[in-house]
Amino acid sequence: MEPLSLHFLHEEAGARFIDVGGREAVASHGNDADAYRAAREAVALHDASYREVLRITGEDRVSFLHGMVTQEVNNLPAGSATYAAMLTAKGAMVADARILRREADLVLDMEPGMGPKVREFLEKYLISEDAELHEATGDQGLLRLLGPRTGAVLAAALGGDFPPLAHQATRAATLAGQDVLLVGNTVLEPHGVDVWVPRAGLEAVWRALTQAGAGQGLQPLGFETLELLRVEAGVPRYGQDMVATTIPLEANLTAAIAYNKGCYIGQEVIARATFRGHMNRKLTGLLLGESAAAPGTELRLGEKKVGWLTSVVRSSTQGQYVALGYVHKDSLEPGTELLLAQGPATVKVAALPFKG
Repeated sequence: MEPLSLHFLHEEAGARFIDVGGREAVASHGNDADAYRAAREAVALHDASYREVLRITGEDRVSFLHGMVTQEVNNLPAGSATYAAMLTAKGAMVADARILRREADLVLDMEPGMGPKVREFLEKYLISEDAELHEATGDQGLLRLLGPRTGAVLAAALGGDFPPLAHQATRAATLAGQDVLLVGNTVLEPHGVDVWVPRAGLEAVWRALTQAGAGQGLQPLGFETLELLRVEAGVPRYGQDMVATTIPLEANLTAAIAYNKGCYIGQEVIARATFRGHMNRKLTGLLLGESAAAPGTELRLGEKKVGWLTSVVRSSTQGQYVALGYVHKDSLEPGTELLLAQGPATVKVAALPFKG
């Protein structure tokens, strides 16, 4: 397990650690209820430097990546980001990534453990193009701010006003003596901002944000609480809710697909599925009551298997266990009751995101 750069800092604060994709993450700082409340009502700070980073350089970097992913890259403005999937020729997912286009390179921000797989996939198709892949996880780290007081914390840390940052928009800044890049990330809540930091400057920036947030109710937020927020928002995570057999449309990733771009690997499958108008199964929300079922548990309608669970969390907002899972198209209507495995416990299909 690759340790966090700030392991010592989190350890001093009494953190508990877990392995996520072969990399260390803070599971909890022992303040889960306070951290959750801060992410909803104040501001929370998450160390996401376990995520993996790949850089692409060279004259053909943009056109090469454009043909490898589901999203538009050719017309992506420098200084902005987008979310995309990489697919096999059969339309199944290799991985997902946030793509950041900078003046001199492209940066792929990926789930932990996915760097080698994505690099192997891209190198397979890199033949005559002037493009080069660089492992960059050791160079960059990511800190994530969530909550309505995010702007106030950044304003205090930067020493000036901080206008709201739209989703996937970027802004360069100097924070604690470090050149950082701020990226709007409103997937989990409307105010989120990711802070890209040179890895050597992670400690300085973490301490500066913590100090700036002292008067704003800032709480450090661990991976387990981040997962709760993710599931409540209905956002799938590769390796948990999406795997190598998942087709993006099954996981509701329409925002990751540009339907008017040129050819990319797997496009024919996506086009056929889109023309057909439905998938046989889709990711949906599920209300489990007090059933703490494990991911992978089957969902049945009578004797027929109609789906399975992928992520399960205890939601205080919902007052019960809630889950993400795949359900057959004929059983997707919210309120539909399904059996959990062999019964007798039942679950109810719910629309995403969960109402909070």
